[in-house]
Order: sequence, then structure tokens, then C-alpha cells
Amino acid sequence: MSESNDYVIRVLDSPLQVDAQAWDALLFAQSQPTPFMRHAFLSALHTTGCATTATGWTPKFFLLERQGVLQAGCVIYIKSHSQGEFVFDWGWARAYHQHGLSYHPKAVCAVPFIPVPGSRLLAHSLADRVVLVNSLLDWCAANQLTGLHALFASDDDVQALTQAGLLLRHTIQFHWSNQQPGYTSFENFLASLSHDKRKKIRQERRKVADAGVTFRVLEGTAITPADWDFFYHCYERTYLEHGNPPYFNRAFYRHMASDMPEDWVLFIADRKGRPIAASLLAINASSIRAGGQNGSKFSTDQDDAAVAATSNSTERVAYGRYWGALERVDCLHFEACYYQPLQWCIEHGYQRFEGGAQGEHKLARALLPVTTTSAHWLAHPQFFAAVDNFLTQEREGIGEYVDELVRHSPFKADAAR
Repeated sequence: MSESNDYVIRVLDSPLQVDAQAWDALLFAQSQPTPFMRHAFLSALHTTGCATTATGWTPKFFLLERQGVLQAGCVIYIKSHSQGEFVFDWGWARAYHQHGLSYHPKAVCAVPFIPVPGSRLLAHSLADRVVLVNSLLDWCAANQLTGLHALFASDDDVQALTQAGLLLRHTIQFHWSNQQPGYTSFENFLASLSHDKRKKIRQERRKVADAGVTFRVLEGTAITPADWDFFYHCYERTYLEHGNPPYFNRAFYRHMASDMPEDWVLFIADRKGRPIAASLLAINASSIRAGGQNGSKFSTDQDDAAVAATSNSTERVAYGRYWGALERVDCLHFEACYYQPLQWCIEHGYQRFEGGAQGEHKLARALLPVTTTSAHWLAHPQFFAAVDNFLTQEREGIGEYVDELVRHSPFKADAAR
């Protein structure tokens, strides 16, 4: 605990020590809240052992309070490795090693295993956000950590991180946008694409349908324990087929089903009367409902129209997360992970679908390049200067890459999308 002027900063070792209602109220007041920063999500990571010291993720919750009222907060993780971050710094770690130095332990301000841009530094003002960043830097220096890395930060975060002197790094993701007035149907969406891209998508969907595959869409509490079990079976198998254990265990998804069901949509593919594949979509339903309730408790008995009428200006966003299949069907991945979610987003008035990290193949499915931002501070002054020079050159390359991707837009030349 430290005191400065009129506020107190507390550093806690577990989300279970943090008041859930105060944390979520602060989160939903941000410009870019995501379900992955909810107290329930962070607590599930901790209590199920997915993100703990044993897995190389030691949490520290920083809370800035005035007269006992939470004004700002964030979570950082002390990392003994660089896995599960999706902003790759392995080259920096190798450079440290080549000079006889250790790159770890480091501090990461991020959601473990989730490469989704969003608010990381939760605060009611820029001034409090800057105080929070400077407190993180002082704490990292005092604890001899090699650096502080804020990953997939929001624009508000970036403003504070820049003011505190951190270096900015850009990466590319692919997002789909349902611009106003919005597509009226999936066919209406296809009509905005160039002829060859529209034809390709129709061919891919036809292959799945001709193989006898149909889909069921389950939302929120309609996802039964058996459905979650089937999804996890598919998810785990896909990870193991690629030679890695999954980041999340079955217990984690039990928490998702019980603690924040409104933020999940499950697509199950059936063939010959039995399920063969599943894909999981996260949505920001809790943020929308919280906006409509002025940050108070959620209302689970409102229909979509009522929520939309009473909510704040929070965009409706869907996040493509995980999938797996027990049988191989040509183009099934595209149907389960892109076309079914996009169709669902159009039908439910969602403005954006984020397809996750990497993947130029997403461009042909109308997910356009978007620049994401992380910020970095390194305690070693010479390496800080070297990384600063590297990032200046990298940003130029990222800009050229985006320009090249835009030139290959899948949309018609006259489509304002």
C-alpha cells in the first residue's frame, strides 16, 4: 500500500481480494470494455489454475482509491515466460540472453491468452490513468522487473501510456464491420463484395451444406453442461492435434457458464444426427446491459430490443474465440468460425466481429486489417533505446503492410465499407 496526495494505491495478490461490483462498475464506465476484463473472467482464470504463478502468470491488482472509493485499477501479471501474449517479444528475449542478461521476470498488463483490444487501465480520468501507469513503473523498478508491457490497449490507455514515456508497438488484426445502416441479411452482405469473393464464399458454404452439415446456435443459459462438454472436447482435441495443451481447462468454462453466461454464443455443427464440431463466440452483452442499467446489476430478463433501447452507446461486439472438430469436412472451419458468426451478428445487430490474432485468409472473408497497439517500457536503458529504434522501423513496415492489404479489399470499389 502506498499513499500520495489524496489517494491510496493498494497492490493485491488475487482477484478474490478485489470487490467485484466496484471493479465491474469501473470497467463498464470505460470507452472499450470487454467481457475478458470482467471480475468473473479474471477470477475464473485464477481459481481454476489457468493463470497463476504455477503457469507463469502471477497476478497483481493495483487499486487507486480516494476515501475508500475505487477510482482506477488494473491487473498486471509477473511473467516467467512470453507465452500466451500474442505480441511476440521473443527476439528481444534472445537479445538479452546473447548479452548475458535475463529478460524475465517481466510485468504484463494484459488478459492472459486473449488477444482482444480493450481497456486495460480502468479509470475515470486521464489524470488518474497516468497516476496508475507511473505507479506501475515505480513498482516494477522497485521489484527489479525487466520491463512493463501493456498489450492490446485501448485508445484511452495509449494516451496515458504515451504520456508516461512507454514505447508504442503496432500489430495487425482482422475485424468485420457492420456499418450503419447495417446489413439486412447475409445475402445483403455478400452483395457488397466483389464478384470473385462473393462466389468463393457461396462455394465454400455450399460444400458444407452438401456434406450434410447443419448448425445449431445456442446463446447464454441455453448452452447446457452437455453442450459445454462437447465444445471442450472439440477445443481440447484441436489444441492437442497441434502439439500443445489448451490454455483453458474444463473448470474454467464451468465458471463461464455459471458466472457470465450472457457473454457466450455457441455454434454446434451436426451431421447425420450427431454433433461433429463447435465454435465459441464471446459477445459484450454484459457491457451493453450494464450501460442500460447505469452500471448497476445486470437484467437477464430483457429482450434484445429493450436492451438496445436503454443501453448507452457501447458498440455491440462479437469476438471469435475457439473452435474444434471431430470430423474433417471441407470448408467447415470457415463456416463455423466466420460465416455462421457473421450471419448471427447481422441478424442480431452487432456492429463488429473481431476475428482474433493474425490470419491474412480472413481478408477474403471481409475481415479488414485493423491496427492494434501495445506499449513497452524496458528497465535497461541501452535496450530501451535499441527497442525504440527497432519499433520505429517496424511501424513503417506495418504501415506499408496495411496499405498493401487495403489494396486487396474484398469489397466492390463503390462499397463504402
